[in-house]
Amino acid sequence: MKYLILFIPVLFVLQASAQTTIKQDTAIEQMVNEVSAKNIEANIRKLVTFKTRHTLSDTTSKTAGSGAARNWIKAQMEEYAGASGGRMVVQFDTFTQPKGERIDKPVKLKNVLAILKGTDPNDTRVYIVSGHYDSRVTDVMNPNAVEPGANDDASGTAVSMELARVMATRRFPATIIFMSVVGEEQGLYGSTNVAKRAKAENWNVDAMLNNDIVGNTHGMETDLKDNRSVRVFSEGVPSVAAINAKQVAGLIALGGENDSPSRELARYVKETAERYVDQLDVKLIYRRDRYLRGGDHLPFLAQGFTAVRFTEMNEDFTRQHQDVRTENGINYGDLPDFVDFNYVQKVARMNLSVLANLALAPAEPENVGIVTSGLTNKTILKWDAPKTGKKPVAYYVLMRETISPYWEKKFYVTDTTATLSYSKDNYLFAVQSVDADGHESLPVFPKPIR
Repeated sequence: MKYLILFIPVLFVLQASAQTTIKQDTAIEQMVNEVSAKNIEANIRKLVTFKTRHTLSDTTSKTAGSGAARNWIKAQMEEYAGASGGRMVVQFDTFTQPKGERIDKPVKLKNVLAILKGTDPNDTRVYIVSGHYDSRVTDVMNPNAVEPGANDDASGTAVSMELARVMATRRFPATIIFMSVVGEEQGLYGSTNVAKRAKAENWNVDAMLNNDIVGNTHGMETDLKDNRSVRVFSEGVPSVAAINAKQVAGLIALGGENDSPSRELARYVKETAERYVDQLDVKLIYRRDRYLRGGDHLPFLAQGFTAVRFTEMNEDFTRQHQDVRTENGINYGDLPDFVDFNYVQKVARMNLSVLANLALAPAEPENVGIVTSGLTNKTILKWDAPKTGKKPVAYYVLMRETISPYWEKKFYVTDTTATLSYSKDNYLFAVQSVDADGHESLPVFPKPIR
């Protein structure tokens, strides 16, 4: 068995080393370049013209309110689908939300899903990218104010729409869903409905990318201006583990608190996006979301799916959840003139590079484990080839020190076992599938096996 060892001392220099050690797919690079700041700006400004997209706003008008907004989003997605050769279908995900917190009466709500079906009938994987199209002002129960929601979250919706436009013309073995959901501001209702539907219908959701507040580059109070950094939030101990003491105990025993599936996705985002998007720094934040706050990835985590949230590096709270006004010389309100459209373009390109690589890659290896039948200073890993989709040509065994947030070495392995001269006491490991073109699956953290 032969190993090709890729030394990656720290991930912030990976972009330079990737040019000589890891393939960059020219087709993905072309898609990344097609993502247009002009189109993103046009879509954000159009969403603002509906005056309010509040979840409880009017649904009968053709020009104002959430009904007009969702109809327009669906129509745009259908236009993009026209270039897919019938592979993309656009639908409303319709449900009735009962009266409850921030919902004063039962209301029929609609998410918009553009589903780009995978071309491999044996590949069941699903990837989801999402933003929420609803908006609000200071009074969360006021559906009739001017509620532009340009950054929160027309920016995330525009990311999802622009990716649908670019990727509809391409073919991927796995399925990609470009989603715009309602009800986030009222209680994550739209994403909760999709996540529960995905669980009930046995969707094989491999990763969910949530884009929420991804268009501002100026930090309130700090006066920091940063158009190259974006945060990715990921949980450690999985949400579903809250009711599974054995799973929690296993993570603690293995030192795997930072190696949940969502943490592995976050690392994958950083490595992949910085390979394809120039002048971009992906910052890993080891929290499910911002301090005591939440977003549309949380319902997917609660259903046991892998999900992360993308958000700008420095937020401006004079723009978020504010009535549009001028007060003490300060302009308040989430207006499009305060969105950095070139920055949103970078975020969209980040999303695309990750989605494309995942949807083209083989599925993850299965039953990944570290052999513990005897005491040794070596580490023996074993795994099975994935049962869904195309077969990998090889695998990467990833390794890092226990204090490192990033993978530091990659061992290229053509078998389904590897023996490394590094102690499992001192290092953390994972295994990912790779195809002949260098597309890598998500890494899988190993369990102990005998």
